[in-house]
Amino acid sequence: SYEYLLRIAPSVMEVSLREHYGVSPGGFGLLSSFYYYAYVPMQIPVGLLMDRYGPRRLLTLACFLCALGAYIFAGSNTFFLGALGRFLVGLGSSFAFVGVLKLATLWLPEDKLAFVAGLAAALGTVGAMIGDNALGYLVDHWGWKETSDFTAAFGFILVILRWFFIRDKHSQSEEVKKQRPGQLRRSLQDLLIIAKNKAIWINGFYGCLVYLPTTVLAELWGIPYLEHAQNMSKTTADFANSMIFLGFTVGAPLMGSLSDRLHRRRLPMAIGALGALLMVMAVMYIPGLSSSTVGILLFFLGVFYSSQAIVFAVGRELSPYHAAGTAMAFTNMVVMLGGMFIQPLVGVLLDWHVKYNQGTSGTAAVISPDAYTGADYQFALVLLPIGILLALILTFFMKETFAVSEEHK
Repeated sequence: SYEYLLRIAPSVMEVSLREHYGVSPGGFGLLSSFYYYAYVPMQIPVGLLMDRYGPRRLLTLACFLCALGAYIFAGSNTFFLGALGRFLVGLGSSFAFVGVLKLATLWLPEDKLAFVAGLAAALGTVGAMIGDNALGYLVDHWGWKETSDFTAAFGFILVILRWFFIRDKHSQSEEVKKQRPGQLRRSLQDLLIIAKNKAIWINGFYGCLVYLPTTVLAELWGIPYLEHAQNMSKTTADFANSMIFLGFTVGAPLMGSLSDRLHRRRLPMAIGALGALLMVMAVMYIPGLSSSTVGILLFFLGVFYSSQAIVFAVGRELSPYHAAGTAMAFTNMVVMLGGMFIQPLVGVLLDWHVKYNQGTSGTAAVISPDAYTGADYQFALVLLPIGILLALILTFFMKETFAVSEEHK
């Protein structure tokens, strides 16, 4: 939850950050995406490290990096330092989700993995809901720097709590102590096997595309979109945007549990993508919707695209058992490519569209956030329904695992 809170923090600080750094929407998207420039490439090392050293030490170190990044971000007076802070937050956050899934593989039965993945994802979005509402309130009353300082202080407290309360499974801890450097070769061989598996890539890209409502809309562009395209106040937009996370929180464990009970992966993933496509199309293209209607649609958008959580179980089932951490980390890396590339791309498209309509040159001065219209946001966010449609198409090419690992078939 903590790393998720830090991930979405820029979305409630958009106006303040753009004014502070003097950047366009493209620059704002770039600043936020520095989180993913650390998060995405680190997924492979994180998976290998989790399989080798276990979650306790790594998750404690990760929380420290998140808090340090938040502290640097709060004190930054230049774009470079702000980007460095976001990079460190992404570096620490890269351990979080995979660490939770690794703990699940150590302590829980394999046939509950999809449910656990959904539950872990749901708990993460609690931080996002707090971020949209509580952080939005604090930013309005304290300012973005003071709010960031608060999140950093909270993170340093969590570092201590993690060290004392997280436990590796005893047998796994003993196994870690006996590992020899030569085992790195085996880990790299496992990684090669995973990377050469076409089914894992298809599964990962489904997760990436169906997860765009989080990485693109809810985490960054949702609040300004709702303010400009749906004419909502800042407070109302904060709340409506948090409905996406609430829907995901409710839907992820339900989707995971349904998939486990049916012993099917493709069917709930296809239903999730189709439902998400219908919801996002309604929000973006049906005119005259009330704020409450938009909030309800965003809630069900979150419920439907929470089928994304199933991809981690599929990635695990398509890979060797002893490489569970590596498999899920590789899958998470592919999933998060959307935040790495599409977040800043939306900003670039938004900036281009408003300048094109105003007849200004590409080198014109930074435009005020108030100058952007709903049509500008609709143009830039067209990537959202296109991506979800592609995710739906990918379900027809996915390999059905029947909720059973390859070595157990």
